[in-house]
Amino acid sequence: MKVAFPYMGCVTAYDWFLEHLGHKVVMPPEPTQRTIDLGVKYAPEFFCYPFKIMLGTYIEVAEKGAELIISSGGCGPCRAGLYGEVHQRVLDHLGFNTEVVIFDSLFQDPKDFFRKVLSVKNNTSLMSVLKYFSIGFKMVEDMDAIQRKINILRAYEINRGDFNEAFSKIKKMYRKCESKKDVLKTTVEANAMLDKIPIRKVREEERIRVGIVGEIYVIMERCANNSIEEKLNNLGVEVETVQDISSWVKHNLIPRRFNKEKSWQVIEKAKREYTPLNVGGHDLENIGWMIDFAERGFDGIVHCMPFGCLPELVTRSIIPQISKDKNIPILSLSFDEQISSANVQTRLEAFIDLAKNKKKKPGLFEEFEFKEAAIV
Repeated sequence: MKVAFPYMGCVTAYDWFLEHLGHKVVMPPEPTQRTIDLGVKYAPEFFCYPFKIMLGTYIEVAEKGAELIISSGGCGPCRAGLYGEVHQRVLDHLGFNTEVVIFDSLFQDPKDFFRKVLSVKNNTSLMSVLKYFSIGFKMVEDMDAIQRKINILRAYEINRGDFNEAFSKIKKMYRKCESKKDVLKTTVEANAMLDKIPIRKVREEERIRVGIVGEIYVIMERCANNSIEEKLNNLGVEVETVQDISSWVKHNLIPRRFNKEKSWQVIEKAKREYTPLNVGGHDLENIGWMIDFAERGFDGIVHCMPFGCLPELVTRSIIPQISKDKNIPILSLSFDEQISSANVQTRLEAFIDLAKNKKKKPGLFEEFEFKEAAIV
């Protein structure tokens, strides 16, 4: 069976896993302007940006003959929970013979989850599925860790593009792995490769650190966020994002009573300090991460959301109070097909100037009117 998936996060591991289940993988291309244009053309006008990009990707893989598309869903007021149904209807309307299978949280409907596992495992035994999943997930974990390291070190690279070139090579190295031992060996080699890249030395007081919070797709997919991590790195800023695939899997697949993920800890912090209500998406998580970044001494926070996203609009309404309470500048950016790279670049440059000035003169930020200064 020809199988595809949305381009999001560690696609190298998805490709590896599905191929080892015996499927012929239709690798989705990295989203381009054509991808966005296709999504915008066939999506309902007021659906959010991730829906449109994913729809464009699905159309592109369907054009290549994909028979099955595997993705994840959502719950609550976040419309991600309805994406699969609407994507399926659009593909049917366009005449594609492609099925969309959505995996929701294991604990939302265990029977449905395992029924879908059986439908996509091909003729592979369940023991082999677990084995391949374990290897693939280790690959995702390590590649996410490599990406986090790059988001810090790239801020100081001497030769622009060295880290991006290295990461392209690293992804190919992981693709050749066949066991956990191979993955561990590749991780050691990948870290050694990054450590050899020349970087500028900076004093501790010169470091500018910015945390990125927001909707998971917009944070993870550079097409959706105008390569915001790289833009910040190019301004000499270290970046830490709160969403990646390995964190999402551990947050959602490990039972809550045994789950030690920090994402659950920051949610409890958000409930105690600001709101006990979860309106869907990552609203409580993002509020908790903002508190965490402030407490760890970060110099600023960038909040990324799709235009019109209900859960993130709720988060956005609380940002001015968090900014005031924690004395930290927070920039909120909405993304859709209308936003330009120059627009994002200009806002980031102004925001980083503010963060740098606040670090030099700690009392400066208190003079701003938070309600106006926090959201751009």
